[in-house]
Amino acid sequence: MKHLRKNRKFGRSADFRKAFLWNLISNLILKERIRTTEARAKEIRPMIEKAITKAKVDNLANRRLLLKKLNLKPVNKLFKDLSPRFKERSGGYCRIMKLEIRKNDGAKMVIIELVK
Repeated sequence: MKHLRKNRKFGRSADFRKAFLWNLISNLILKERIRTTEARAKEIRPMIEKAITKAKVDNLANRRLLLKKLNLKPVNKLFKDLSPRFKERSGGYCRIMKLEIRKNDGAKMVIIELVK
């Protein structure tokens, strides 16, 4: 049974899984729209929401907190471009739209994007 199991494993070890998810988040920040599987999108959604909420308050502590997980380029875009866009918004910064099923393995595909 899956009681008290909240994260998906994606067949990876814990360290590799964290790096993999933060890499997806970096790509989402830089491109503002990515096409991925439904499970991956659902897993990164709360992480990107928390990162954007942290970026709304531009101070050294929040920058250092995000720089531990992301590279410099996504963090700069997060603080300079995205946080002013979401200043009045209290949450719900990204949207997941379902697409067709991938032919080769039957995975459910989605587009996850940052709202305008």
